[in-house]
Amino acid sequence: MKYWQPEYETMNHNELDKLQLDRLKKTVAKVYNNVLFYRNKFDQAKVTPSDIRSLDDISKLAQTKKSDLRDNYPFDLFAVPKKEIVRIHSSSGTSGKPTVVGYTSQDIANWSDIMARNMVMIGLTKDDVFQNSVNYGLFTGGLGFHYGIEKLGAMVVPSGTGKTAKQLEMMLDYGVTGLHCTPSYALYLAETAQEMDILDDLSLRIGCFGAEPWSSNTRKELESTLNLKAFDSYGLSEMYGPGVAFECEEQDGLHIWSDHFLAEVLDSEGEPVSEGEKGELVLTSLTKEALPLIRYRTGDITRLLESECACGRTTHRISRMLGRADDMLIVRGINVFPSQIEEVIVQIPQITDQFQVILDRGRHHLDEIMVRVELEDDAFTGELKDLAAVRRHVENELKNILSIRTNVELVEKGTIPRTSGKSQKIVDRRNAL
Repeated sequence: MKYWQPEYETMNHNELDKLQLDRLKKTVAKVYNNVLFYRNKFDQAKVTPSDIRSLDDISKLAQTKKSDLRDNYPFDLFAVPKKEIVRIHSSSGTSGKPTVVGYTSQDIANWSDIMARNMVMIGLTKDDVFQNSVNYGLFTGGLGFHYGIEKLGAMVVPSGTGKTAKQLEMMLDYGVTGLHCTPSYALYLAETAQEMDILDDLSLRIGCFGAEPWSSNTRKELESTLNLKAFDSYGLSEMYGPGVAFECEEQDGLHIWSDHFLAEVLDSEGEPVSEGEKGELVLTSLTKEALPLIRYRTGDITRLLESECACGRTTHRISRMLGRADDMLIVRGINVFPSQIEEVIVQIPQITDQFQVILDRGRHHLDEIMVRVELEDDAFTGELKDLAAVRRHVENELKNILSIRTNVELVEKGTIPRTSGKSQKIVDRRNAL
């Protein structure tokens, strides 16, 4: 089986354009009639659904940002009554209210088909056993992959996270051939398997990795160590979750499912970039019932590639993600903003508002985050126990906000390097290792 839904995956460009326009018109009308936020946006721009006559007319519509989801928390962006919502997912809400996304039963069915497409595209079949080593629950990664694998008809092992030795034991006992986790955790699995001397006994052949940046060198290391083919997965909860774009067996860019998502790549002024140029990925959902989003700014930097691919699929393609348009960091799959750290720092009287975030790969290939903060002149009492108490206090406050363990280093005032009067906020050494 080469395709899951060949009528959409191999649709010619003229038919695809017509399908996208038809679905865009319906989506625009749906949000205009059912979501007050969008009606106000459209009215301010003096645009009505009837003004959308071509795909180019999408430029008439205002963009949507993540803050809009928080401002309309929890359900004010939903385009259907709450009784039609069968599931919600949400972000961790580490910088205020979480972003909440909803799904109708049709949304779940569409998402399952999208994920089944991705799995078929990378060579999985009903004969495979797939271990899903990510969090289940409000995080979309767990159930997103789970439903797609079940739709395909393969066996799912919903192992979740942690208990690495047990994860490897399941891989051996169940004959696991496919794996989904973060790339950093996959490296740790490989390292542990080497220590247990069981690498040669594993049956892995396909790995799906995402939720954090990873390099070509990491891909090579994963493929050579675990003896599998490693595929990049891209998604975001605002557009269902994982599976918005995925590599095929050619591993030459990611296919965006153009029948479900209208993709733009825009420069900092909001204008489309030329093919091959870098820009921010902006997505419009074309089939979402519960939470249709218009021109959603993902914050991810990518390139638009030629549609033609040796795999035979005709959907639009993008490069692997090249960075962020904002200052967001992704640490162990969790979104971290320096502004969140700053909010904590400025409220602790024993330290100044100068800080530096240092990101490294730890001894188990997992991300480590360390925050250097400067002590106020009068904070040092001469007692080491007092310094230890300050450090623990800062670490606890950061963990409460970031939902991730953070090491804190206390340094003298003036120690952190300044550039034009500002401290150098981020030192990311992960890809240098």
